[in-house]
Amino acid sequence: MGKEAFYRCVECNEKAAELHRDYSNGILKITICESCQKPVDKYIEYDPVIIFIDAILCKAQAFRHILFNTSLNIHWKLCVFCLLCEAYLRWSALHGSEQSSDPADIIRYTKEWEFYGKFGLAALELAAFCSGVLSFLWLWESRLQGRSGELDLLLRALLLSCYGKVLLIPTVIWEHDYSPLCLGLIKLFVLTSNSQAIRVVLNCSRRLSLVAVCFGLLSETLTAQTCRKLQWSIQDMWTS
Repeated sequence: MGKEAFYRCVECNEKAAELHRDYSNGILKITICESCQKPVDKYIEYDPVIIFIDAILCKAQAFRHILFNTSLNIHWKLCVFCLLCEAYLRWSALHGSEQSSDPADIIRYTKEWEFYGKFGLAALELAAFCSGVLSFLWLWESRLQGRSGELDLLLRALLLSCYGKVLLIPTVIWEHDYSPLCLGLIKLFVLTSNSQAIRVVLNCSRRLSLVAVCFGLLSETLTAQTCRKLQWSIQDMWTS
C-alpha cells in the first residue's frame, strides 16, 4: 500500500498527493484536483497577508491551507502569548489604577503572584474548553475513537483558531481603554473561528461544530465558576 496523502484540496477537501509539480528551469505548475478540477491549493501563490485576511474572514479554504498544506507549528507559542495578554487584562482589571509608593515592598510581590494566578486560571479555562470540545467530538464521532492523530490535529486547530485573541494586544497597550463589549466581540470571534476549524478538520456540519463549541464553552464556564468559588472559600478562611 502507498503512503496516505497528506495534502488536501482547499476547495473540496479531497486528498492530494502534491500541491505543485516542479519542472526544469524553475517552472512550477499547480496541481489540479481530480475531484473538483480546481487548483489543489491556490494559496501557495498568495501573499501571506491575503491568507491572513481570508483566515480572519473564516474562509474554509484558508483554514484548509493552514491546517493541512503547511507545516505551521506555532500553536503552542501563540497559545502562551494569548494567555499572557488575557492574564494581564484580568490582573489590571483587578487592581485598576492602584499604585504602591515603594516598588520593593511586599505588596508588589503579592500583585506579581496574583498575575501568575490569573495566568494559571486562564490556562485552566482554555484547557477545560479544549477538553470539553474534544471529549464531545470523541463521543459523538466514532471515527475519532482510537485515532490520536486526528485528535492531535483537532487540538492544533483549536489553538491556532484562537488567533483572534491577538486582538487583545491593543487592549494591553492602551491599558484601560477598552469595554466589556469589545472583549465580548473578541470572544465571539474566537468561538466562530473555533467552530470553523472543527468543520474543516472533520468535514462535518456547521451544527455539529457549533454544538461542540458550546459544550466546550460550558465546560470553560463551569471551571471558571468552580475556581472562583474556591478562591472565595480560601479568602473566607483567611479572614475568619
